[in-house]
Amino acid sequence: MGYSIPIMPTISTFFIVISAIFVAIGWYLIIKRRLEAHKKAMFFAAIFAIMFFIIYSSRTVFIGNTSFGGPEEIKVYYTIFLLFHITLATVGAVLGITSLLTGYKNNLAKHRKLGPVTSVVWFCTAITGVAVYLLLYVIYQGGETTSVFRAILGY
Repeated sequence: MGYSIPIMPTISTFFIVISAIFVAIGWYLIIKRRLEAHKKAMFFAAIFAIMFFIIYSSRTVFIGNTSFGGPEEIKVYYTIFLLFHITLATVGAVLGITSLLTGYKNNLAKHRKLGPVTSVVWFCTAITGVAVYLLLYVIYQGGETTSVFRAILGY
């Protein structure tokens, strides 16, 4: 392959995968009625999701986003897939925050309904996020990376 894979996207993708693994562990633990262990697993899932978000948003603001560097004939499909992933991630984040709040506030009726939906959305977000990472940095060489500041302020 002749090109290097950038470290920050690799780390942030790793964090979102770890977050999804903790969600799966938390789901297993609550099925087994291990409430305190479930709370800890979901806490760590949230911490790793926050770490992902800090790295991703910092990179976006200070460095920019990497454009698709693969073949032009599949770019439209990648873009549609990326928009699907972004939508999932946004919905997943809102559901995740809401699920955490309902759990910590002991609003368990709402939490029990919301938790499984949130988990499935989170798993789909993690899977599609890994696919975006693979398409941008592993399968194809990433395209141009443009700073958000440069794009907005023109320097």
